[in-house]
Amino acid sequence: MKYKIALFDLDGTLVDSSLGVTNSVRYALEKMNAPIPENLLRFIGPPLTVSFRDFCGFDEEKTDLAIKLYREYYAEKGIYECSAYEGMLELLKDLKDLGVTTCLATSKPDIYATRVVRDKGFLPYLDFLSCASADEKTLSTKEQVVEQAISFVKGDKCDIVMIGDRHFDINGAKCFGLDSIGVTFGFGTEDELRSAGATYIAKNPQEIKRIIIQ
Repeated sequence: MKYKIALFDLDGTLVDSSLGVTNSVRYALEKMNAPIPENLLRFIGPPLTVSFRDFCGFDEEKTDLAIKLYREYYAEKGIYECSAYEGMLELLKDLKDLGVTTCLATSKPDIYATRVVRDKGFLPYLDFLSCASADEKTLSTKEQVVEQAISFVKGDKCDIVMIGDRHFDINGAKCFGLDSIGVTFGFGTEDELRSAGATYIAKNPQEIKRIIIQ
């Protein structure tokens, strides 16, 4: 077994959350009478505080309002507008059977991330959940989430691998000297993942499993 501990991103890795996230962003911006950026998929991955600042040019006050409105839609409808990627639930089951420790490592706030993994059936196969804080300020970046995950799993870094679909996941792993698997079925491109320095690239859950147990 090459890796004994696997950290999994959520959006774009375990679940396709594109519809719920983009609908929530659109709802917030329409309520604010603000222009809607062309590529709303960019909002998947980074914390909302970063996305509304960088992609909409909002100051702190407008960002806080946008997040409040985003959550207004997301909590009622957006959270359910997602689907598990084919084969990912089976992958987690297989890893658990093999004795691999699994941990969610997501920048999505814990109040929502927990609901998603429970609703999609992942929760019984995750040993730990490392998520952003509810305010997305106290703890929000992928680096902070990965650091918290490492403290939960308490394993040697050489035994840990981070699995994610964006450069945020790869950079979060590199920050602590962890290997990483960039997945191409999410919202990032293979070029993005390779440029970020992903240790491995996987095109499907079967390839993720082969890398972990090689």
